[in-house]
Amino acid sequence: MQVHIPDPAYTGSERARANFRLAFKIALGFVALIWLIDILNWALGLELERFGVRPREFAGLPGILLAPLLHGGFAHLVTNALPLLVLGTGMLYLYPNSALKVLPAVYLGPGIAVWLFAKASSIHVGASGLVYGLVSYIFVAGVIRRDRRAVAASLLVSFLYGSLVWGVFPIKPGVSWETHLAAALIGLALAIALRRLDLPPLKRYAWEDEEGERG
Repeated sequence: MQVHIPDPAYTGSERARANFRLAFKIALGFVALIWLIDILNWALGLELERFGVRPREFAGLPGILLAPLLHGGFAHLVTNALPLLVLGTGMLYLYPNSALKVLPAVYLGPGIAVWLFAKASSIHVGASGLVYGLVSYIFVAGVIRRDRRAVAASLLVSFLYGSLVWGVFPIKPGVSWETHLAAALIGLALAIALRRLDLPPLKRYAWEDEEGERG
């Protein structure tokens, strides 16, 4: 399979570097927000976890919006924080147009699926749906695209977070595998549907320009 090489004038431009810095700042801002919420929750004893997704309970509907911002303690938060920073930066930098569709989908979609189909009498919180959705999207996008940057990102994600695949199975008690599975499927579907978005300009060789002139 031929792997396309993006134009170095594009990937190495000041604009590309500025886009990377912006992507990092946005991802860092979200991570800082969930840290702030968790610190306030702990310091003030707010018990915000009760606002998570409660399957098929009307009281649990706000959790679709709120659950990704809430965590069941610092250990849970730490598990999600660094992947969110890495994956969020990669998504916003490599796929800025796709991100406008992918991020809302992997933020809200898993919560909707959990509310509809997950086991009752449980509360689901945490940003792991975002993590799984982004891992799935970035990995699959790299598999089906022939862009060297996308392939490299896919390989990096599989190396860093490949073990997350076990989280989509009901193996570990207390882990919302339903959230993980729904998010991974959403990321997969969107990677296929949006495969023609965010294609970088390709490097042109001298012989290609010569052929164009002769044509």
